[in-house]
Amino acid sequence: MIISLIGYMGSGKSHISKILSDKINFKLLDLDKEISKRLKMTIPEIFDKKGEIFFRKTEREILEEILASDENIVLSLGGGTPVYYNNMEIINLNSKTVFLKANINTLVTRISKQKEKRPLITNISDEDLPEFIAKHLFERNAYYSKSQFTLSTDNKDPEDIVLEIKEKLYL
Repeated sequence: MIISLIGYMGSGKSHISKILSDKINFKLLDLDKEISKRLKMTIPEIFDKKGEIFFRKTEREILEEILASDENIVLSLGGGTPVYYNNMEIINLNSKTVFLKANINTLVTRISKQKEKRPLITNISDEDLPEFIAKHLFERNAYYSKSQFTLSTDNKDPEDIVLEIKEKLYL
């Protein structure tokens, strides 16, 4: 079984996937980390040197490889992954999908401290960040909401979120 965690940057995908994989003894894979490892570059470097189109093509290839696995995997996806090609469709066909949903205030608080690690917001001022996130969420929610399950992460302990995921997936 593959469990794919979907959501906007800062929604808790990386943190929750680590706890979940430990609790259920599944292999942990972070799609962005897999891309970085294979290309021997950070995500910001890939965007900067190769461009977003190259990144999205590479992302799709590695995503297809992972989803074809017969291992038990908790997969943390990049925030943009479900939006490109027909990625959301193949993710839903080949895994259990959980949308980790967070409100704009939660996301701003979480990601404003990590701007240098996030290519999409590196050049966005703190003042403009809430509007940027709101616009992005509006565009991406149509894809995220196709997930099989949706869980709010606002003001919740990560352990409680993991428990909710286990209950929804009967683990």
